[in-house]
Parts: sequence; structure tokens; C-alpha cells
Amino acid sequence: MNQDLLGRVALITGAGAGIGRETAFQMAARGAVVCVNDLKEDLVTPVVEDIKSRGGQAIGIALNIASREGIREAIQRAFEHGKRFDILVNNAAWVRYQAIPEIMPETVDRMLDVGFKSVIWGLQEAVAVMDPQRGGSIVNVASVAALRSAANSVVYSGIKAGVLGITRAAAAELGARNIRVNAVCPSAVPTEGTQRNRNAERDANRIARTPLGRLGTVEDIARSICFLASDDAGFITAQALTVDGGITLTNI
Repeated sequence: MNQDLLGRVALITGAGAGIGRETAFQMAARGAVVCVNDLKEDLVTPVVEDIKSRGGQAIGIALNIASREGIREAIQRAFEHGKRFDILVNNAAWVRYQAIPEIMPETVDRMLDVGFKSVIWGLQEAVAVMDPQRGGSIVNVASVAALRSAANSVVYSGIKAGVLGITRAAAAELGARNIRVNAVCPSAVPTEGTQRNRNAERDANRIARTPLGRLGTVEDIARSICFLASDDAGFITAQALTVDGGITLTNI
């Protein structure tokens, strides 16, 4: 793997599993100093140890980023460790699908705290520590649910659509500081977190409607995130990269 992120310091939220973990592996392989964030040490430590066993550089930051204080501390720790801060991947999410009559305030509050507010507070702190000459890259993990929605996804779809709005507005504001802001929109990707919302019949239906004839993988999404974070995407900002095998735009 090339070393296109060599020496850069990256924080990936929700990196203890799934897309975040694979992104941590790939960024480390590309030379980045990876700061692995998740709620608990037992989620963070194995990822850090795995990266180091492969010759990469990583530290663990076990913090709850669902508050302004939490995400700010995580970014500060990353900055203090690496003496610079270059890449923020807003990946963490807490997701529940519920029919409209069943939606409860505590569900909305937690989903907003993790998946929406933390993106705003993360942007705010990243701007404070990124070098305005060198700039940086922020990649928000959205979803195709921001573009097309299913039943029982009012809160989730609303939040992910909001993340795309944040992405565009932040890109417009931060371009003058050489900070690029983009998003990826994965389709259904098998991970530990999505297992409760998947079954064989549903997967088969998705595969049948996907032009490339398969589900996405965490590797697919992580490669897209790494691309947007790299200099190969140096003139790309305010974009939502749909990584879905073609299913979103080819089904009417």
C-alpha cells in the first residue's frame, strides 16, 4: 500500500469496530499516525495493538464523543500526541430504527448527540488545531439513507441528511483555511453494528438490485475515506461520495 498519508495525524471516531476500525487499519498502512477512538478501552486497545503489530503507529483514545467536551478532548489528545492534526473522520454513530409512533425523546437525543452534534463540535475543534497553511481534511460518514429512505428511519435518515448539509456548509466556510470537508454515503455494509437490521432475505434483495451484484464491505468504504483524506482528492470538497455499487441511482 502506498504511503500517501505518511506523517499525518488522524482521529477516527467509533473506530473500535466496522468501518471505523478498517479505516484505522488502512490509514495506518498508508503512513498516518492513527488515533483510535471509541467508548471503551476493550474496543480501542485491540485495534491499536493490531496496527502496531503491522508496523503502524497508533494510540487509543477511549472517550465518549457524544458531547462537546468529549470530542474536543479526543482531538486535543490527538494533537498533543502527534504535535499536529490533519485528518478527522466523523464515523461514530448510535442507531435505532423505529416507527414514527414509537420514537422516544431519549432515542432522538442520543442519536443526535453521537451522529449529528459531535460532527459540529468535531469541526469546531479541528479548525482550532489544524495548521491554516498546511490545512487538513474532514470526512463525515453519512449514508445513502440521506438520499433515499426506508420505513422506520425518520430519525436516522434525518440525521444523515443533516450531516450532508453540515458537510457542504463547512466546506464553504473552511476552504479559505485549506480545510476540505467531504462525506461518504455507504449503502448496506455488513458490520457488527448493522447485524440487527439485516437478514439473508433482505441482503439477497439488495444484492439483486445492485448493479455490481454484491453488498459493500468495510474495505470498500475505508478506501473511499482514505482517498478523500489524501492529496489525490486535493481539489475535492463539499462532496458526498456515494459508495453503494450503483444501487441508489439505478433503481426507480
